[in-house]
Amino acid sequence: MRIFATLAAVIALWMVGLTKSKANPWIAPDNGAASPVERVVVFGAETRLSLEAYARRKRLDARQLEKQHAGSGLVRCGNARGAGQLTLTDDIITSAAHVFFDERGEPRALRGVCEFVVEAGGEQIVTEIDTETLVVGSHIPYVAAPADDWAVARLRRPVRTAAPYAIGAPKRGANVQFVARGHVDWGGGHETSIEDCRLRDALDLGAEGTREFSFDCAAGIGASGGALLDASGSNLLAIYVGYHSPEPGARLAFSPTNYNFAVTVEGAFRRAVLEAAGLRTAAAE
Repeated sequence: MRIFATLAAVIALWMVGLTKSKANPWIAPDNGAASPVERVVVFGAETRLSLEAYARRKRLDARQLEKQHAGSGLVRCGNARGAGQLTLTDDIITSAAHVFFDERGEPRALRGVCEFVVEAGGEQIVTEIDTETLVVGSHIPYVAAPADDWAVARLRRPVRTAAPYAIGAPKRGANVQFVARGHVDWGGGHETSIEDCRLRDALDLGAEGTREFSFDCAAGIGASGGALLDASGSNLLAIYVGYHSPEPGARLAFSPTNYNFAVTVEGAFRRAVLEAAGLRTAAAE
């Protein structure tokens, strides 16, 4: 029944001329093929910045800022690329389920191999993801509710040179930083971007305690799974999973019909992170 209800909602949105979609990971085109259409929702002027530019604007130490966000990286599965980040420990990552599973619910990984890529200490570090440890809110994320579009996995070895994010408590109206690598329309598709914005409206409550929130940072293809952090930039509140827009790609104002949305690190998502990190206790519930 839930599948039919979700399909009915998608059809209803299509009939009124709106697009609500999971923000697909970037898919590498076949040899000789054209690149896929870029889908991005930007509200007014472009405000995404590189870490260096953000540090200058905020009068921060650029090296310290880069160190703080070295745990934000790319997730590569087969020919798909999304975003992810070290969370709680140096060998656990969080991301979106649709980075790992396609529209049919099939794994995106070729021969079961996915990789996590960060830049730390001036070098690129590629670490294989142990897909056997993958825990997701849904194995069919394109049918499931946005609040179920989350993923947690363990790396086959720790990334010692990049610090993980802690977990914070999200709330409506909170000031946030959206930190992600992989926006296909920005920074060559691989640089880390950072932007200040706010969590806006709570849109849906997941069956397992997660919540879907709209937010007003720019986002697009390739940044799925990227981090919405608290104002300090230290605590992970939610991950980016999709957009709702009458015209993706146009610079329209944020509104009830034009927004990006995220799933909070709460409920089953939070429990999965704690269990993967070996930190779940009665006190942590």
